[in-house]
Amino acid sequence: MQRHHLIEVPVVDGDRRLLGTISVDDVIDVIRDEATEDIQRLAGVPGDETVLDPPKAVFTKRLVWRLINLATAVLAASVIGLFEGSIRSLATLAIFMPIVASMGASGPPRPPPWSSGASRLGEMTAGVLMRVLRKEVWLGLTTELANGLVLAVNRLPMEGGWLLAFILGLALIFNMIVAAVVGTLVPIALKTFRVDPAIASSVIITTFTDVCGFFSFLGLATVLIRYLL
Repeated sequence: MQRHHLIEVPVVDGDRRLLGTISVDDVIDVIRDEATEDIQRLAGVPGDETVLDPPKAVFTKRLVWRLINLATAVLAASVIGLFEGSIRSLATLAIFMPIVASMGASGPPRPPPWSSGASRLGEMTAGVLMRVLRKEVWLGLTTELANGLVLAVNRLPMEGGWLLAFILGLALIFNMIVAAVVGTLVPIALKTFRVDPAIASSVIITTFTDVCGFFSFLGLATVLIRYLL
């Protein structure tokens, strides 16, 4: 209807007898319902849930995702625990850990807005996928280089020296590249297994970025700890 600017589309049976019509009003209603469902899923709410549903009706669905989120948070915390000695030796590391997590979370949209639609329409070919990956990796690399320079010039020299600024900058770059790659591939993989990317992508991508970001930042700092003290 959009392509040919139609107001109504006829519906016929196998013998080409007219059964009825689909009007543009019907299409608008479906678009509105689908948009509402997508927005709910991006917020982690099942698409079939309404504001009037009783708590008992949605408790199980909400609990499942809360438990999954808890498990991923425990995993990220366990990575931090591996470097407890380094954090004790240099408490400044703990100050900048939220920066690593926050910048990873500000990577590609979760899921990227093109992922579901492109997969559904068959547009996500191997060539398109490589173009998207190159774009996201390039954006992650360049934006985090800029962020690292801003941090190094304005804040980090007062807190932990230029070496800590360099370590944090490398961790941010690595974390954003991970976010770009995972943010591109995970929604497509989920779509392949018929799992709604709008619900599951955020949990998986956040886990990857938190774990990789903390590990890279604290790991590099641990290797070079004697130069930071």
